[in-house]
Amino acid sequence: MSKALERLQKKILHYMGEAISHFHLIQPGDKILVALSGGKDSWGMLWGLTELRKAAKIDFTIHALTLDQGQPGWDDSELKARLEAEKIEHTVLYRDTYSIVLEKIAPGKVYCSLCSRLRRGIIYRYARRYGFNKIALGHHRDDLNTSLLMSIFYNGTIKSMPPKLLNDEKDLVVIRPLVYVQEKDLAELAKQMAFPIIPCNLCGTQENLSRQRIKSLINKLAENNPKVPSNILHALSAIAPSQMMDKSLWDFRSLEKHQHLTPVDSVEDFF
Repeated sequence: MSKALERLQKKILHYMGEAISHFHLIQPGDKILVALSGGKDSWGMLWGLTELRKAAKIDFTIHALTLDQGQPGWDDSELKARLEAEKIEHTVLYRDTYSIVLEKIAPGKVYCSLCSRLRRGIIYRYARRYGFNKIALGHHRDDLNTSLLMSIFYNGTIKSMPPKLLNDEKDLVVIRPLVYVQEKDLAELAKQMAFPIIPCNLCGTQENLSRQRIKSLINKLAENNPKVPSNILHALSAIAPSQMMDKSLWDFRSLEKHQHLTPVDSVEDFF
């Protein structure tokens, strides 16, 4: 192993370990279903969790789940061979969501939303059926940053991807161990370790998505100030409710120096 690869691995494991510690992502006895799409991010996550488990003082299990979504040209032979060679428990599950997405979404429209909902439903059902209590997803620092700005620019809300989430049914916990890890480090790790990448032929055909434009904007800003990406991530954990306009967080009606005054409730009352 080269010194460069060793440093890169230590860096990624360090940030994964920090995320696990800061957000209490893994507990003793956890059965974690690792969503392995076959992309660089999920491969990096699986590798990191496998390495951290070897050194962990607590006992937990991991199982990789890959969905064959019926994409033309899908070939998971190298993925299976790699997992078997490294003795990683895994399942490749066939569910043709590719045809459903093409049927439901008009040409030129964004596929990602429906595709991710279908994929999430399948993963949740599998986790419940086989007794997993946590699902690990491979979203990294750049995903969180991009999601935050997309939410602000296109939806008018401030939200992103939490590192730990209890699902609506309260029976599964979603964890994101890569929230501190940079995408470029995962890309380099995948290259150096020759992970067998399976490309997405669905969303990969939509190059002009809003997400790509937001990523380009962040990268452009980072050229002048390299701290921009880390500052965006830090903002997600440094929210100042009193400096916002959300009336559910701050009672503007009663915010008066002289509390005995009658509040004005409408424009008509004011003018």
